[in-house]
Amino acid sequence: MNNLAIIPARSGSKGLKDKNIKLLNGKPLMAYSIDAAKKSGIYSHILVSTDSEKYKIIAEKCGAEVPFYRSEENSSDIASSWDVVSEVLKKYKQLGVEFDTFTLLQPTSPLRDDQDIKKAYHLLYEKKAIGVVSVCEMEHSPLWSNVLPEDGSLEGFLDFSSNKQRQKLQKFYRVNGAIYMAKVKEFLENQNLYRSKCYAYKMTTEKSIDIDTALDFKIAEIILRG
Repeated sequence: MNNLAIIPARSGSKGLKDKNIKLLNGKPLMAYSIDAAKKSGIYSHILVSTDSEKYKIIAEKCGAEVPFYRSEENSSDIASSWDVVSEVLKKYKQLGVEFDTFTLLQPTSPLRDDQDIKKAYHLLYEKKAIGVVSVCEMEHSPLWSNVLPEDGSLEGFLDFSSNKQRQKLQKFYRVNGAIYMAKVKEFLENQNLYRSKCYAYKMTTEKSIDIDTALDFKIAEIILRG
């Protein structure tokens, strides 16, 4: 199979400046995703999608390829990940290269490793799926949450029929942002990965950290140091 790993790493992050190349325990953040993709052994191409020459140089030193830059249109903070994926697939096709599957590996998930990627890939074919998305169990049940009115009143805040002990509540899961894997043909027909023949790959909460703030970065450092 011709499989593509896409690591989106635009410059200009507002929350944490240059987070995609910020050193995490001595390695650029994006390097963790590049290394995981390489070690998984399932990709013919590992691409970093970026708008920055500086990022391109770092990505290539880490073992990824950057045969083209991301367009200005898809370098804004309002461009979706699927816009980026579609652009990458289109540009590769123009170069005469087409793929059976792609995996979007966000660099902000450095604790997702090669074993997670391989297990997600096996799930894709075991289930004869068209897509696999990684999830983790929610830290707190949404049944214990609600919106608040302006006066802060708690009247009707909880539904007593679902107000049970934590251990007795149904498990809820959330998308953790670490792995988005899909068959290219079906993705180009319908970019919705939350439909029939798409399945969840479960990850632990510890490995599901998604770096968006300086605090997230520090937590990832602590976990990586063991």
